[in-house]
Amino acid sequence: MQFLIRTSKGQGMENLGNLKTGSDALFILLGAIMVLAMHAGFAFLELGTVRKKNQVNALVKILTDFAISTLAYFFIGYGIAYGVNFFSGAEHLAQKNGYELVKFFFLLTFAAAIPAIVSGGVAERARFNPMLAATFVLVGFIYPFFEGIAWNHRFGIQDWMSATFGAEFHDFAGSVVVHAMGGWIALAAVLLLGARRGRYNKQGQISAHPPSSIPFLALGAWILTVGWFGFNVMSAQEIGKLSGLVAVNSLMAMAGGTLVALWVGRNDPGFVHNGPLAGLVAICAGSDVMHPLGALLTGGIAGGLFVWMFTLTQNRWKIDDVLGVWPLHGLCGAWGGIAAGIFGAKALGGLGAVSFMAQLTGTLLGIAIAFGGGYVVYGIMKKTVGIRLDAEEEFNGADLSIHKISATPERESGW
Repeated sequence: MQFLIRTSKGQGMENLGNLKTGSDALFILLGAIMVLAMHAGFAFLELGTVRKKNQVNALVKILTDFAISTLAYFFIGYGIAYGVNFFSGAEHLAQKNGYELVKFFFLLTFAAAIPAIVSGGVAERARFNPMLAATFVLVGFIYPFFEGIAWNHRFGIQDWMSATFGAEFHDFAGSVVVHAMGGWIALAAVLLLGARRGRYNKQGQISAHPPSSIPFLALGAWILTVGWFGFNVMSAQEIGKLSGLVAVNSLMAMAGGTLVALWVGRNDPGFVHNGPLAGLVAICAGSDVMHPLGALLTGGIAGGLFVWMFTLTQNRWKIDDVLGVWPLHGLCGAWGGIAAGIFGAKALGGLGAVSFMAQLTGTLLGIAIAFGGGYVVYGIMKKTVGIRLDAEEEFNGADLSIHKISATPERESGW
């Protein structure tokens, strides 16, 4: 009888363990699917912003960049960040319901956001194949180098910050690791690429290039916004660590970013639909430690920062960042990393265990790696194979020059 009782207890514990690992695998798989869907948001946001002659290119770039990112991250990047590879047998990989595999899938969707962010900055004048080659290097080497530092204690930098500042650099869902990295890499690419032909004349005047489709721009923003709750909430990576605080903080930051962008941007629909994205970029880092009121302020400041800096870079500094990915991801992401050290403090209603100096140091380190790495990668590409379409190809548009078809061929003359 005792043997039967022990056996049943052992089986019960095993069943509970299987249930937990299965639940965790399903949880993070659903997160991966939600963030994968965000890449459709990147595609439609870019499609709606660029001119009609570049819409097909926007769609093709996001999909092919994701495929290249998958290979780069599977074979190289994930190993650099986490010291893990997938070259053992399938029997080993399938252990724990394949949790390690779906964890890779989830983190891949983050890594693939880097070229998706860059794509919006260099739109309408970048060559196709050199950009794909740059994607492989960025996702295979540059991005995982900092990812490993921030999220896997590589190279002892987190331990040093903990000893020096009393806390590690905290970036729960990637304000700095993903968004600031992507934005600052994009800035390097944009500066090396130069402005679109005709965007600025010799007298300093600006030629307006309005969005080609506000509905598609809005669709992209909505897809990104919905998927972001998987991006943030499921960064817990285990169902037992799920936090409603992350969800509500994301919601409040989204609302704050939207309303401030609406006000500062004077009802401009482009700014309004990028406002929630700015708020969500900024809240990623501290979404698990802030009070919802701190999240509201973080998102609101990000919404205003995006509008102000987008206008400044385009109109005064003559930096032709088509979708404003440096202000949106680079600057709002950096603000989010720093904000976690402010509003995450117990004195301002947060959960604590954060340090302003650690947040500042980690953010600056991420910026340095991103901008430096991006400048080297795109600089080498520029000198060796070239990264820009020639004047005729740019005039005709990337759709016809690269893909030999326009977005609406039946409407073109001769069809």
